[in-house]
Amino acid sequence: SSISTYNKMWADAQKDLDIQLQREREMFLQPEKDPVKAFKMLATSYIKYMHIFRNLEMAHDRLLHQQKRAAIRQVLDGVIGRILEIKKEMVELENSEFHCIDDILEDLKLVPEDTEVPIPRYFIKERLEILQQREKTLDQILLDAGLRKQKPFKAMTFEEAIKVIQVAERARQGRFRAAFMKQIYLEDKRARQTKSQAEMGPSPDDAATCIQKVWRGYIQCKKTEKMRDEEMIFLGMSLPPHLEAMSILQMRAGQVNALQGEVQERHEEVSIKEKLRETEGLNIKETLQDQIGQCFIECRHIIGRFPDYPAEEAGGSMAMLSEKTPEQVLSTSLIKKKEAQKGKNEKEGKEKMQGKETQKTGNKVRLPAVKTVSKEKGWKMAPSNFLSIMEEGNSQYKAVWQNRDEGWDFLQDHDPELIKEEKREEVEEEIRVQVDELMQQKLENLKLAVDGEKSGKQGKGRKSEKVRVAMMSLVHRTIDSLYRELVEEGLLIKAETVNLSDYVGKYSYLGSTLRQLDIEPVPSLADVRQLIALYGILPLGSQTVHEKAPLVKALLLAGPSGVGKKMLVHAICTETGANLFNLSASNITRKYPGKNGLQMVFHMVLKVAKQLQPSVVWIGDTEKIFSKAVPKAEETNPKRLAEILPKFLKALKAQDRVLLVGTTNRPFDANLKPFCKVYQKIILIPRPDYASRFGKYFLWKHIILQNGGVITSLLNISCLAKVSDGFTQGHIVQAVQAVLSELRILQMTRKPLRTDEFMTSLARQDPVYKEEEETFK
Repeated sequence: SSISTYNKMWADAQKDLDIQLQREREMFLQPEKDPVKAFKMLATSYIKYMHIFRNLEMAHDRLLHQQKRAAIRQVLDGVIGRILEIKKEMVELENSEFHCIDDILEDLKLVPEDTEVPIPRYFIKERLEILQQREKTLDQILLDAGLRKQKPFKAMTFEEAIKVIQVAERARQGRFRAAFMKQIYLEDKRARQTKSQAEMGPSPDDAATCIQKVWRGYIQCKKTEKMRDEEMIFLGMSLPPHLEAMSILQMRAGQVNALQGEVQERHEEVSIKEKLRETEGLNIKETLQDQIGQCFIECRHIIGRFPDYPAEEAGGSMAMLSEKTPEQVLSTSLIKKKEAQKGKNEKEGKEKMQGKETQKTGNKVRLPAVKTVSKEKGWKMAPSNFLSIMEEGNSQYKAVWQNRDEGWDFLQDHDPELIKEEKREEVEEEIRVQVDELMQQKLENLKLAVDGEKSGKQGKGRKSEKVRVAMMSLVHRTIDSLYRELVEEGLLIKAETVNLSDYVGKYSYLGSTLRQLDIEPVPSLADVRQLIALYGILPLGSQTVHEKAPLVKALLLAGPSGVGKKMLVHAICTETGANLFNLSASNITRKYPGKNGLQMVFHMVLKVAKQLQPSVVWIGDTEKIFSKAVPKAEETNPKRLAEILPKFLKALKAQDRVLLVGTTNRPFDANLKPFCKVYQKIILIPRPDYASRFGKYFLWKHIILQNGGVITSLLNISCLAKVSDGFTQGHIVQAVQAVLSELRILQMTRKPLRTDEFMTSLARQDPVYKEEEETFK
């Protein structure tokens, strides 16, 4: 069954992970002096982890069992984070974002498609209801603001409705009459044949001939159909059987998604949590009250007075019930206050020192240090934040799931005993909060009765009230109102539904060969797709990965016009369900004038982006912000954005899933020092190569089919791919759309598409010349 298949896939992935963790313990302990060997070790681990990642993601998406999915999810996030850590080490070793690992793939007997980064489907599935509701809200705001027009629908008159019904009814009657006449004709024909056979008698030879004729015709039809299918697959005109089977798998995936929803509902209907609260809640409450009361008496006996009740932020009664002496419980709050005050003083001192240093050094900019390989010590792997997560998940799998007997569980949806263990902790936490409130009041009564002390809460209350009023004067607006304003001003826009897989492009198979000849290869579109997944999609999709993986706050996409930079920005938002903020200089102009206006915009965007994370802040034509000279025609000075952006990035912490993405087609016009200081990752997007333009399911075929075209033998894709050298994806899309008008699509049945139609349309556009391409390098 499919469940056993994905259980086996999970088991195989865990086995591979166990082997890989063992290899890491052996390989990365000692420093490696040879950088080539070190890179090969890293690249091999990267490919192995990618294979484990793909299997774990598939098992997590297809399995119904909630506890199994939770166990897989923990390991899955660990593997994603480890891949990002290894990628960082590879970049620092080669000083390049793009790597040529085709020789390593050849040694491992793998193909480049095995390094394709899968996008976890839980990024969207787990937040589907929230995203759908947010999309409805966004559409309604745009409609109310008049920024989007509702599709007009033409009301049908009464006479037109009657005419439509009459046409349909007459057609139905005509079909019924034709079927009836055909039935009468066949009955008459059968009666005549029976009469002639009765007069002449049956002939065995005629019967044998009839059977032979039908059988030989059937066999020949099957052979011809098989030969035609093989020929069409060979010519690339139809899909192979294993790709056609993908549609069946997609149907199965839809069924699994529906079943997962049912399992979730069934999981909630089990209401184990309520049963635990009913059966064990009273005992838990009494036990906690007894323990806290005993702690009060011990403190009073040893110290001479009752302790202060710990605040909820400090853990409440958990701080009292931990393994500490009464003196430690009493002094914990005082120590924390002193540490907080000390931290503030140190921070202020550091800021003053930094200010003095900047005054001394003037306008010097410190670029990020590049990790170099010392010849004496050699390269050594940096400490990992994810190895412990993977090892914990691996040991949990061995202890709980590896040898578990599941013969009794026919539904494979949940395990009641495991749910009980999880829910018991939640019930204890909820009851502890209630007990804290009761015991806090009891402690105040004891102090009044025994020591005659009054609670010091009133003075604090007055102080907190003053602070609250001061904060309310600064932060008086809700997220909903800020969200609405940003949408109405056009700063928060709706992302187009584009998947990363729609950015089609082939791998480069000559990277290692060219580097051996001291020629730096041009990165392929598949490499670009991989980097967008690693730096943009994976960290934004998972909170655990974003907090612990190497932090990437800003990303720059540079390349000629039409290579798909904007499409990739929308793909990041589509794959992660992120909000898209458009803070391009042209979009902000005249909306919030002056420096204070810009600061207010970035404050609003930062607040909304953090609250509704994940979010993408997009700045188009970002070179204008860092340009060496500002055009006089521009009313708003774009350079003000360059002053605010470093502060904006500084305000982003590891727990904030917010990514700044800049796009530019003229990066050489920018002042490079501040430009490179803001964008820590720069991805060069080249024009498509011949393999990407011609491949079996790549650019020309993909775009023609996407726009409603049909490919026949009169259309020479190889010729189009050769002629379009130097043109970008945008040029090809424009050429195809210019040819495939509504009228031309209707004419395709009697007038198939020809090669010269697209060549004529393509010739009207200017390609990317070699001189322009060299400037990007």
